[in-house]
Amino acid sequence: MQEKLPLVKMVNIEKKFRAVHALNKVNMEIQSAEILGLLGDNGAGKSTLIKILSGVFPPDGGEIFFEGRRVNFSNPQDARALGIETVHQALSLVDIMSISRNFFLGREPTKKIGFLHLLDRKKMNEECKKAVTNLGVRVRSTDEFVSILSGGERQAISIGRAMYFKVKLLILDEPLNALSVRETREVLKQVERAKESGVSVIFITHNVYHVYPIAERFVMLDKGIKLGEVNKKDASAEEIIEIIASGRMLKASNLSH
Repeated sequence: MQEKLPLVKMVNIEKKFRAVHALNKVNMEIQSAEILGLLGDNGAGKSTLIKILSGVFPPDGGEIFFEGRRVNFSNPQDARALGIETVHQALSLVDIMSISRNFFLGREPTKKIGFLHLLDRKKMNEECKKAVTNLGVRVRSTDEFVSILSGGERQAISIGRAMYFKVKLLILDEPLNALSVRETREVLKQVERAKESGVSVIFITHNVYHVYPIAERFVMLDKGIKLGEVNKKDASAEEIIEIIASGRMLKASNLSH
């Protein structure tokens, strides 16, 4: 039986910013329909690794494979075209635009009237309303400004937008920062729904407890070096915290079973 290829395989990824070695030969894989926790303190290299995967930065060394094929991204549009979508910590939502305009931002449906191509606002509002309602977000009108939404609702809009456009890999950068307990629970449910629909998720956080309930596997970075990776069944949240805090490379024999 042929072994199933990972959705993403990053091999010996390197990145330098002048004298700073931000990533030093980092390897990472993510399988189809998997939630992976990417962990580490500030400055560990998490965001740099993800920016390379999403086409923001080119790597200085190493290779990226997507669905078994080697890829090179010149910009985020290249990554998006393959089905890689990133929800950044600073959410890319425009407060003075409506919910539906934000939902379709950069990919607005149009209709042709004579020689003109105009925004199809009716379709935008109908499709956006349907999508956000399915995510459990209740809004009076999708014509309202995004500024009225809570932090959890903003995350829901961003995740829902990615799901609507049929992503294969959803990257979430610190999605639970500054959210209430109730909002946190709702966002985690949305992430699990994404996995159930076949989407792979990379959940970046410095807080192990944010991702531990839903992730199956964890990759840990420290100062641009991969400390190791563990399956949830092999390590408690406290053991993972200890690995990160110690900054020591992980050996299989260090894990409890």
